[in-house]
Amino acid sequence: MSPYPQLMEPLHLRGLTLRNRIVMGAMHTRLETLDRANERLAAFYGARARGEVGLVLTGGYAPNPEGMFEPGAPSFCDASRMDEHRAIVGAVHDGGGRIALQIVHSGRYAKHELCVGASALRARINPIAPRPLSTEEVWRTIGDFATTAALAREAGYDGVEIMGSEGYLINQFTAPFTNRRTDEFGGSFDNRVRFPVEIVKAVREATGDDFLVIYRISAVDLVEGGMPGDEVQELARRVEAAGADLLNTGIGWHESAIPTIAATVPRAAWSYAIRNVKAAVAIPVIASNRINTPQIAEGIIESGVADLVSMARPLLADPEFARKARLGRADEINTCIACNQACLDRIFTERTATCLVNPRAGREIEFADAPALAPKRIAVVGGGPAGMAFAVNAAERGHHVTLHEAAPALGGQLNMARVVPGKSEFNEMLRYFRTRLQALSVEVRLGHAVGAQELARQNFDEIVVATGVRPRRPDIAGLDHPKVLSYVDVLARQVAVGRRVAIIGAGGIGFDVAEYLVGEARESLAPEAFLSVWGADAKLRSPGGLAAPAAEPPPPRVLFMFQRKPEALGRRLGKSTGWILKTKLRRAQVAMIAGAEYRAVDDTGLHYVVDGTPHVLDVDHVILCAGQEPERGLYDDLVALGAPARLIGGADVAAELDALRAIDQATHLAVAI
Repeated sequence: MSPYPQLMEPLHLRGLTLRNRIVMGAMHTRLETLDRANERLAAFYGARARGEVGLVLTGGYAPNPEGMFEPGAPSFCDASRMDEHRAIVGAVHDGGGRIALQIVHSGRYAKHELCVGASALRARINPIAPRPLSTEEVWRTIGDFATTAALAREAGYDGVEIMGSEGYLINQFTAPFTNRRTDEFGGSFDNRVRFPVEIVKAVREATGDDFLVIYRISAVDLVEGGMPGDEVQELARRVEAAGADLLNTGIGWHESAIPTIAATVPRAAWSYAIRNVKAAVAIPVIASNRINTPQIAEGIIESGVADLVSMARPLLADPEFARKARLGRADEINTCIACNQACLDRIFTERTATCLVNPRAGREIEFADAPALAPKRIAVVGGGPAGMAFAVNAAERGHHVTLHEAAPALGGQLNMARVVPGKSEFNEMLRYFRTRLQALSVEVRLGHAVGAQELARQNFDEIVVATGVRPRRPDIAGLDHPKVLSYVDVLARQVAVGRRVAIIGAGGIGFDVAEYLVGEARESLAPEAFLSVWGADAKLRSPGGLAAPAAEPPPPRVLFMFQRKPEALGRRLGKSTGWILKTKLRRAQVAMIAGAEYRAVDDTGLHYVVDGTPHVLDVDHVILCAGQEPERGLYDDLVALGAPARLIGGADVAAELDALRAIDQATHLAVAI
């Protein structure tokens, strides 16, 4: 019997059987923009179906040209690309899964000249102002949803999901915030919800009784002028009456000022909003957002919050999530750490999505992963993300791997990242690597700095050097002063830090150190603390589910962050997460100084110049976060000996503790050897 009986229980709907309660949530991937797009999409969804997910929801397809998110974005308006959809459906069905096509109209989020909305109100995240739809065009758009649904049925899909959440067009009609209409689709609650209700009716009529109709409802808008909880419940009831079989839940709008899916959000933090929807209807409800382990998913169903659980990024991280859960092998799941670096950050910067912990995601056709024809004896030096990723992937192909790590524990720079508030999910990455290394019988040698001569004597076929980075020491007088610390001293050695602190360097490491010094770990671990700090109304009585944020306690330290570049600090942080970190540091009253020239550190403090004016800042400590340099001395020694050495990770290119690049490079090399 599975340790997750509720999660693994089949569900019967409309003559279909879902083999479990795990739903692959819809996500943008931009795979359609690449060569061999159809093959890529079929391989992507097919891998998750073979991994035993119960229901796959595709990325969003627009029902008409106006609804496309950007030029070239996916749409399904006619039968011209029917064969492409049949290939995707066939791949999922061959894997034993069910699949529904998501229909999404971007509304005022559309980044093209045809942008339309419920009203002529520009979204703050889009420079393009929408043209308001006429009443006739609204009815025509309802018909377009129905047409796309009928096409989906013809292509073999088991159902459709109507996207009514996240601030897209349907959500723009339901919220007073964006609906300033005076016709039959605006004003009163009845008029504002007419649009989604009529869409569900039209889709049901166009597809018949043996086809799944899923409606994704905004369980909480998290925007001023959004719907309160009682209106959300009434919309849920009306969508159910109109013919929906399932309600999926979305959380917040893309322009919400409250994080919804980043690692700073506690797991299952939005259960209160999902429970509110569940209480209103008799049809099954799907929970979503920050659910990344089978234990959390099982608890959500067992406690009555929802009937199914949607996971998008966790199935990027591990396409076999469902199968491993069924077999009781949860410790082998490659857990999503909610970093957003390779998925959302890439999508928001017009690149295709993949996954930091699983570089194969979205690139399935690029990895043959065949067993090694001639297994080799391989030494890996360095137990950070690059070294561990290489060792696991090489061992999976049948190579005999020995992993050397000078420290007494594996992890490398991950051991620093995971102590930062909001980054505790890095513990899951370490757990996964440790589990896999043991399962694959990789010999792990800890606590010894192996040398080039020692390695050369053992006649390895390959030596992979993943020795990482060392902190860069800028050219500043007084760096040997007792006030000066490096980020390694703070995050790894956890030395005592004074109350007044200057941080030199405002890249990702500088911001992480600042968060470590003034952040509150509980905020990303306890839902009630998170909701209080960010201003979400757990009782859902207010419009949009917002509340006044809790009063900020005095920060534990006085921080000053410096950078040389004369630009706003934090511009190069992650697109989807940087704003969160900057908001938190602003609340902690962290001073940010750009365009600084550092002169010296002495007993009086940090001497620096801005715009030609000299300053002296009285601080207890100056923390250096001024970049890294590759640690490649061992590699150079091996090359000098003529040993077969290869270089990966930070030892190859040092950049901001870049686990994304390190794991990607390591995985590609392991597959190539």
